[in-house]
Amino acid sequence: MAGNLMIQGTMSNAGKSLLTAGILRVLKQDGFRAAPFKSQNMALNSYITKDGLEMGRAQVMQAEAAGIEPSVCMNPILLKPTSDVGSQVIVSGRVRGNYTAREYFRMKKDLIPDILSAYEELKKQTDIIVIEGAGSPAEINLKADDIVNMGLAGLVDAPVLLVGDIDRGGVFAQLLGTVSWMDEEERRRVKGFIINKFRGDEKLLSPGPEMLYERCGIPTIGVLPYLNLTIDDEDSLSEQLEDRKRTDRTAAGEDMIRIAVIRLPHLSNFTDLTPLTRYPFVSLRYVDSAAQIERADGIDLIVLPGTKNTIRDMEWLRDSGLEAAIRDKVSAGCRLIGICGGYQMLGGRITDETGSEGGGDVRGMGLLPITTAFTPEKRRTRIKGTVCGMPPEWRTLAGLSVDGYEIHMGESRYHADGAPGTDGAGSVPEMGNTGGFAPFSILSDGRADGCAAGRVLGTYLHGLLETDEFTGRLLLLLGVEKGLDRNRLEKAIADTAAYHAFKESQYDLLADAVRKHVDMERIYEIIGACKS
Repeated sequence: MAGNLMIQGTMSNAGKSLLTAGILRVLKQDGFRAAPFKSQNMALNSYITKDGLEMGRAQVMQAEAAGIEPSVCMNPILLKPTSDVGSQVIVSGRVRGNYTAREYFRMKKDLIPDILSAYEELKKQTDIIVIEGAGSPAEINLKADDIVNMGLAGLVDAPVLLVGDIDRGGVFAQLLGTVSWMDEEERRRVKGFIINKFRGDEKLLSPGPEMLYERCGIPTIGVLPYLNLTIDDEDSLSEQLEDRKRTDRTAAGEDMIRIAVIRLPHLSNFTDLTPLTRYPFVSLRYVDSAAQIERADGIDLIVLPGTKNTIRDMEWLRDSGLEAAIRDKVSAGCRLIGICGGYQMLGGRITDETGSEGGGDVRGMGLLPITTAFTPEKRRTRIKGTVCGMPPEWRTLAGLSVDGYEIHMGESRYHADGAPGTDGAGSVPEMGNTGGFAPFSILSDGRADGCAAGRVLGTYLHGLLETDEFTGRLLLLLGVEKGLDRNRLEKAIADTAAYHAFKESQYDLLADAVRKHVDMERIYEIIGACKS
């Protein structure tokens, strides 16, 4: 074991996740077996590992950067907020239960053995572990029971780099103020500052870093520029999502395929849409008001993404007027796709008698002939499948292979002419006797997934758009329907890098930036590792 390193931040979204990924990529390129670790992650973006366990998407991204298979050991505790005061608590990849914040704070120190067990298992497999903190280590109201920042650094004896976000202003106050709330032992762990998201001439920072060193004796070992990369981020409040909104407002030209994604209050797994952002002819915009839908011309596809609270978000969709606006667009010819919770909203009814997501019963949008009932057990599986024949509006997708993962607590059942159908446990409904609908796909375990009727389609498969052939065929369908030149469109799709290759290129660009703007020689000294 060569050592470890912990990346902490002055606040949420300071850039811990991407810096961790960048350092991991450099370590991989330099021949080390390196792995990410985050003891506790709060995020609605999650992932299912090959062994059917759930973990935070940020550590999956970091594992990809390190060139290794994601493991739940990298993120032993995942908190998925279900409300402003409560979360679903997932320990070692399995649901422990729903807890209020107060209940969780009482129990979290009892989870230290789970954290250390995961960390020790990871140590057996790697040379270097790069640990990501959460929020800020200066949250003095949380410090006594900390298991994710300095509390964890002490448990695993990790040196720390502290990242500040200059884009939000006051970066020197951020850094100095954070370490001023640390005790002497904690301050000794901080081996360097990194200023993140800098725009402009680095010389203009002087004499800030020098004065900072005079005040606290900690050197600034890197100034990372603001990076315009497409890399999965941690949650739906990420700057990556915000940047897409700003960019897409100014997307020019009528030759764009225009996609509107509904920004639900409990939006989860928005990274499902990331693969679309690499196509130069696609405008992807997140919207959260009826007016944005009503006033938009030329929307080709609306996406209802996943959610951690389907019933509450369905009520919000209705109360905000978005449901009516979406229905009007579909009636006018726009296509609509729902993923996971978004799929459930497209049906006739959603019930949660078990209280899996807080309880309740709500009428859905009624655009697909399904009903959904929540159950205490969560389905967690990676799965492959084949797209069905489907209605004529989607038949060009028939026969394509799909690959993704399921994370849901609701089970949806088909209905034809008012009679209950099947959720895949029995026979699969056939086109011609189902009132004009069909499953979206048949999965490798024999279950039917999703549903399509008219211009509306729903599926439980997260990660679906990472399948290049499927995504290309979908965009070709949208573009040709819009009147774009088929030959030019096919060439543009063919010229777009495959998603896996695209991600690899983004990680390499991130590593290039870290090598150029961060003192990696100093980081190797801090870790106690020697490059071969």
